[in-house]
Amino acid sequence: MSEAENFEQVSKRGTQEVAKFDQPHRGFVGTVQHWLHINPALVPLIVLVLSILVFGALLGTKFFSPFALTLILQQTAIVGIVGAAQSLVILTAGIDLSVGAIMVLSSVVMGQFTFRYGLPVELSILCGLAIGTFVGFLNGWLIAIMRLPPFIVTLGMWQIALASNFLYSANETIRSQEIAEQAPLLQLFGATFKVGGAVFTVGVVFMVLLVVLLAYILKHTAWGRHVYAVGDDPDAAELSGVNVKGTLISVYMISGLICAFAGWALIGRIGSVSPTSGQLANIESITAVVIGGISLFGGRGSILGMLFGSLIVGVFTLGLRLLGADAQWTYLLIGALIIAAVAVDQWIRKVSV
Repeated sequence: MSEAENFEQVSKRGTQEVAKFDQPHRGFVGTVQHWLHINPALVPLIVLVLSILVFGALLGTKFFSPFALTLILQQTAIVGIVGAAQSLVILTAGIDLSVGAIMVLSSVVMGQFTFRYGLPVELSILCGLAIGTFVGFLNGWLIAIMRLPPFIVTLGMWQIALASNFLYSANETIRSQEIAEQAPLLQLFGATFKVGGAVFTVGVVFMVLLVVLLAYILKHTAWGRHVYAVGDDPDAAELSGVNVKGTLISVYMISGLICAFAGWALIGRIGSVSPTSGQLANIESITAVVIGGISLFGGRGSILGMLFGSLIVGVFTLGLRLLGADAQWTYLLIGALIIAAVAVDQWIRKVSV
């Protein structure tokens, strides 16, 4: 056997060094940019902490109290739940303008099925959850199968769901007294309990558990990785074996189901079933998502960031109100935060991973 054919001897004489790759010198700015890229929830967390410290310094114990801080959680519970639904959609590079309408329609179905048709409240709630899921399925089917733009589909569905809500309910509000007497389960999410001086609601607990559950699913399951892959590059995801259409439909269905839960939480929050409530939920959810660092271009972001984003809005709203400032200052500062968040996202996306 020739030496050239004696592969074992030749390999022994070869170099034993392991291949190494030079790490690029990023510099301070590049390192910060890279760190923010791999930790998308860090920016909204920093903004949240700073805003709490600023308002705490200005207002003292008036703001820095268990009651005031938990009041922020109560006020942002609905936005946080709907924002979780919106986050899933935006991670796929889509958008859902119908989340608020789905939420209200589901709450109206729960109320009307209970008081108009006399169904058991448990069955009425299940029907409301099913309606939200079905509307989400319609959104997903039109986007994934018919290949219609998410903006157009959900804009149309927003109008359809909103009109259906008013037509079906005849603009009739079911009063909180009637619900408390005959169907208290509908107000479950509004039930409160105290921990020291802090006052929590079931809706707040549900929001936190929902965000934690979705954060785990998105990070540690195949479905979660598929959601990010579809948002980053659907063509590459499909070539990698991801069922892009199935993933999109499932995302919109889960989004619709979460919005239906938000409808149940809305009844608990306001006490009644009102077809005119929650009209700005779609805009508020997008605001929380954008401020929370989730990229509108899809494929990047953390649902924990969305929670921080919704809390930032709650801190600014309550803080400025306690300072006696005009409500328009809240909208002005939140608008500036939205633009700043998108600018930071664009800067972070330039990083070379």
